[in-house]
Amino acid sequence: MERFALAAAVTPQIVPIGRNAEPVIVIDGVMADWTQMRGFAATQDYRDVGKNGGFPGLRAPLPAEYVRVLLRKIDPIIRATFFAERAVKLGSFDCNLSLVTYAPAALHPAQKLPHVDFAAENRVAVLHYLCADHFGGTAFYRHLSLDAEQIGPELRESWLAARQEEKAALPPDAGYPDENTPGYHRIAAFDARPDRLLIYRSHTLHSGIIDRPELLNFDPQTGRLTANFFLDYVRA
Repeated sequence: MERFALAAAVTPQIVPIGRNAEPVIVIDGVMADWTQMRGFAATQDYRDVGKNGGFPGLRAPLPAEYVRVLLRKIDPIIRATFFAERAVKLGSFDCNLSLVTYAPAALHPAQKLPHVDFAAENRVAVLHYLCADHFGGTAFYRHLSLDAEQIGPELRESWLAARQEEKAALPPDAGYPDENTPGYHRIAAFDARPDRLLIYRSHTLHSGIIDRPELLNFDPQTGRLTANFFLDYVRA
């Protein structure tokens, strides 16, 4: 079997969320043998990327073979789902192995709130779970004071200002975002499952569900390991 081969067939499920029926693509059973990726991850050197906010843990490069075959498979699905009325093509992208490791007490204030990756609708996030199903999942939110589920360029400055106030008002014992995070309403949640792919537009408010932080660890074989992509689409 070819290393990092995909399953013979993948079946996307399109799930609308929130008031805007924003689509989230869910694909289960992406790879012929997803544990190959976890085995690869165990051989890599990781860097801590979360001390100033952002992803709360460690990152390492992804193998080029996996990146190539996965993007070739999901690109037409992404274009048909998010850009059906526009002629676009994949421009640049960024991708990494990601391992959540921060205990709640170690979190930067920014990591205690839902976030967007990029305040524009042309960037798409891809999340591939390479871990056990007891690692929570991914949740999506509405920002209550802005009454917004997506943060585009027109809301970016207002959202950043509100976010500064929210960080300052966090209680000292606040941990990872959950359904009780002040100022936000959870509109949808997707469970972590081994070899599950989630695809969503990066300007949709979201956060990882870290409801059992005591299980977080530094071992890619047993920790909360994912592959993460940010794909920028441009006019064709």
